[in-house]
Amino acid sequence: MDNLHNELNSGAITSGDNVSFWIDSSSILAYQKPDKNIETEVLIIGGGIAGLSTAYNLLQKGKKVVVAEDGFIASGETGRTTAHLASALDDRYYYIENMLGEKAAKLAAESHSAAIDEIEKNVTTLNIDCSFKRLNGYLFLHPTDKEENLDKEYTATLKAGLQTNLLNNTPFTAGGENMRSLEFSNQAQFHILRYMKGLADAIVSLGGIIYTEAHAENISKKGAKVNGFDFLAQHIVVATNTPVNDVLTMHTKQHAYRTYVIAGKIPKGSLPYSLWWDSGDMESKWVSQPYHYVRLENFDDKYDLLISGGEDHKTGQADEEEISESSRYDKLEAWTRNYFPQLDEISYRWSGQVMEPVDCLGFMGKNPGDDNIYIITGDSGNGMTHATIGAMIISDMITGVKNKWEEIYSPSRITLNATGDFLKEAGNMASQYLDWIGSQNLQNTADLPAGEGGVLSSGLRKIAVYRDYDNSLSAFSAICPHLGCIVKWNPDEKSFDCPCHGSRFANDGTVVNGPAKTDLAKIHIK
Repeated sequence: MDNLHNELNSGAITSGDNVSFWIDSSSILAYQKPDKNIETEVLIIGGGIAGLSTAYNLLQKGKKVVVAEDGFIASGETGRTTAHLASALDDRYYYIENMLGEKAAKLAAESHSAAIDEIEKNVTTLNIDCSFKRLNGYLFLHPTDKEENLDKEYTATLKAGLQTNLLNNTPFTAGGENMRSLEFSNQAQFHILRYMKGLADAIVSLGGIIYTEAHAENISKKGAKVNGFDFLAQHIVVATNTPVNDVLTMHTKQHAYRTYVIAGKIPKGSLPYSLWWDSGDMESKWVSQPYHYVRLENFDDKYDLLISGGEDHKTGQADEEEISESSRYDKLEAWTRNYFPQLDEISYRWSGQVMEPVDCLGFMGKNPGDDNIYIITGDSGNGMTHATIGAMIISDMITGVKNKWEEIYSPSRITLNATGDFLKEAGNMASQYLDWIGSQNLQNTADLPAGEGGVLSSGLRKIAVYRDYDNSLSAFSAICPHLGCIVKWNPDEKSFDCPCHGSRFANDGTVVNGPAKTDLAKIHIK
């Protein structure tokens, strides 16, 4: 049990203290640890949906592939998703059209629809028992949004080639008879960890090699150091949610947000399987305009699980709205019960990290300035389909096939129309460096209860401290090794989170989310 607690603490099983339903209802997917130098055609760093989808695609095309995952399979953000498979994007199509043009909106719709088809094809071909279901999704207005925006979205989705209908109600929600909604056909959902197991089994049977508890560093065009061994490759794919091979370029184009999830039982048959989303808070202080998203999952013979997410904020900045992490679950529960009063007591709560690109679309392809290093990032709220699209694009690039979506998802693109949002996000990021001169949240380590952490100032030093349940005290530099921001304690996931670029560290100082590549530096204190 101590080992399990240590692995939870270090982020090997999941990148936070809370365990998602997916992880709780699945076996840990562990493979061998690196034990020798390796030479291969393609090295994939990251064992989430992006990494395994890319590996499976390339193995089918005859490539030799090695996957190196820092923890266990899906221990990053893949295991903390809500696993919506949607061509209804969290940035509206009319917004994408204004930002990037009608052609880009059409390609975005086409690519996300194709990603759902690709996942369905994999489920069928590999006979994966992961509760894959096709269903309808319903977008309804947040109280701060305008009716005309639903009409604009309807028009934009039709132009983009999607099958949508404008309804005078929001099906299956309390009070929904008087709320208009936009119905999206051919959406889907699945059990992500069971899908990952199916992909991993297929990778191994095709001759691919998967390493877990395999920490990659010194990533270059030749490969990487993995647990001290040389892993050499002709192509390197960095599929780590946020790139760990890039100091700054990509981190000015996307920003890390924390999103919250609750799940509770409802009587089976009381709601049909569907997806629901509201259109987001137009009055939010955050550029991303957080929204709510809901779905069902099979639980047992008597109950389904209602899974509801939202209440996002920039990583490490919950206090900017004076709403604590734990209060966000309460707000989410109140919102969910308002629309879905069938909800029983809450069985699960967890949070996840989402990378929000400033111009709506993910970044999948060659890392800017590199010829043989590829990245998949900028998942926004559509991580499952974005990752699948990224795998399709990159496997085409590596095998010399021109992909028609390559350009709109290019990590090197510059979107001039996104300047306003870019400047807002850049200003927010810059303001976080003021923490160097502000007072920290902890005055004295004696004030720290067991199982909690905080940041204190000692002269010019900023020290992150954590008191374990056995009352022992650990201390680290509170300076994020990425670009020098001061980390903040996250009491919900028991982690130290960087408010600048979203790096996160477990309570033992181990890095669990990039872009930081190294752990917080240990400090010996009396």
